[in-house]
Amino acid sequence: MRVLVVDDEPIIRMDLREMLLGFGLQVVGEAGDGLSALNLARSLRPDVVLMDVKMPGEMDGIACARRILEEGICPVVLLSAYSQRELLEEASSMVGLCGYLVKPVKEEDVLVTLRLAVSRWNALSRLREENDRLKGVLEERKLLERARGVLSERFGISQEEALALLERACEVWGVSLLQAARNVLLEDEMTRGLSLGCSNKPGRRRR
Repeated sequence: MRVLVVDDEPIIRMDLREMLLGFGLQVVGEAGDGLSALNLARSLRPDVVLMDVKMPGEMDGIACARRILEEGICPVVLLSAYSQRELLEEASSMVGLCGYLVKPVKEEDVLVTLRLAVSRWNALSRLREENDRLKGVLEERKLLERARGVLSERFGISQEEALALLERACEVWGVSLLQAARNVLLEDEMTRGLSLGCSNKPGRRRR
């Protein structure tokens, strides 16, 4: 597991690094402020970011975590003091925030929390991919239905016959069924556009 460690206190970063290395994990980078952490996350693409909530500069831990999650880089585990629990409540609404640890951290909690964060992130990523795939399938089905409707109306044939015509067009054009449907719809739009243009032309005046 590749971890990016972010804390404004060098001693804490050193302790975390030694702890993570002791677990057999790889510390790919360290940062002391939110902006540096964001840039490192973008360039290093770690498996997880372990980051303090409060840091100096224009971007604190919560703002940085929000950007990392919005860009879909990796999960984030936040570190906080017990007195900062209200900040964690604010951060809990962020989709993809996969855990937090309260200082002083217990070694046995760190490894479990990081592994759980990566596991949840991977599950969420698979869910998003499946959702995108299903959306694509639905859009393709709508496209095919529209193309079948165009052919059915144009030639006065049934939906089944229109589908068979599309399949034959695939062989003639050497394209996929989806591309054939796109071609049919594009041709229909162009034909309708030309017809509309012709109907709007002013007729000649008789003398």
